[in-house]
Amino acid sequence: MAKRKQAQVKAPLVEISDPDSQIAFLSRYLEWMGINNYAQATISGREHYLGLFLHWCQQRDLHRPQEITRPILESYQRYLYRYRKRDGEPLTVNSQHNHMLHIRSFYRWLSKSHYILYNPASELDVPRQPKRLPRYVLSEKDMEKVLNLPDLNDSLGLRDRAMLETFYSTGVRRLELIHLTREDWDSERGVITVRQGKGHKDRIIPIGERAMYWINRYLYEARPELVLGSDDGTLFLNYNGHPFRPEDLSRRVGNYVKKANVGKQGACHIFRHTLATLMLENGADTRYIQEMLGHACLKTTQLYTQVSIVQLKHIHTTTHPGANFTPKQRERLEGKGKHKKQVTGTQEAQEIREPSTLDDAVLLDSEMDEDN
Repeated sequence: MAKRKQAQVKAPLVEISDPDSQIAFLSRYLEWMGINNYAQATISGREHYLGLFLHWCQQRDLHRPQEITRPILESYQRYLYRYRKRDGEPLTVNSQHNHMLHIRSFYRWLSKSHYILYNPASELDVPRQPKRLPRYVLSEKDMEKVLNLPDLNDSLGLRDRAMLETFYSTGVRRLELIHLTREDWDSERGVITVRQGKGHKDRIIPIGERAMYWINRYLYEARPELVLGSDDGTLFLNYNGHPFRPEDLSRRVGNYVKKANVGKQGACHIFRHTLATLMLENGADTRYIQEMLGHACLKTTQLYTQVSIVQLKHIHTTTHPGANFTPKQRERLEGKGKHKKQVTGTQEAQEIREPSTLDDAVLLDSEMDEDN
């Protein structure tokens, strides 16, 4: 019994004053990232994931980087694979992948900085990420339903309409919209400037006439009511006169998608997916969509060529000899009443859609801040 109780006691944290502890090296590593101009979100992510790993190490009396070997890292990888959250669900493959990528980067830095003789993670295999298509994309009709929901008689509703139109017109990421200022919007040229977007890259992207109209109305009719005290120039303000918190913005946008009753889950990032897909279906080149979205790699943008099924469906219908009934076959089937659309109740049968939750949409936005 004594041994069982002892096993439940957490190992004491090593003081950061020990210059050879992993915690001390983590502090130096994060400082090095800051000096080398890594994004704050990236630094915070590394601190989070590596902190979890170092806590796991301390529970096993592993306090210094020289004590870490490849078998130990593989043991942690198995721990992640077997781990179950409070709801009983395992960690996603993407989550496991991120855990191990941050660990691999940390020990690569330790090795290059000559703090350790060799990198125990150099040949470590990380979980392969599945190549998934965007889960939900709105149709043009569904998007209009979402855009028309905000109450335009209210300053917050007018602001929300301007934000939704900006998301739809430009495809900016959630954090990019939060960081927009009034100076970043150029109504004469019809563009907005995204400053220090993902990868610390600036980019200038077009914004449509309709979105500019709503931003202009928001600036003159609603924003003055939201400014409380000093004004730092942030374009979109919350009800307290401050920039949005990412989670709050996702919940507000996600609520509109939910209220539209389009049967699809999403928040800020669904606008990005929809923009890319609809532009591609209307003939835009993937290289231009890449510039709009700020993708570093064209392969990321090319995912949308698989989502955009309209052109492929047209080619399949017009070129596949067995895709359609012949006129005689259609006439015969229509005569027997077998070619009529099946109707359930008063609505035509629709595709089966998976259940959606707003919490999932907020989590998706958080993941996409890093992924694409």
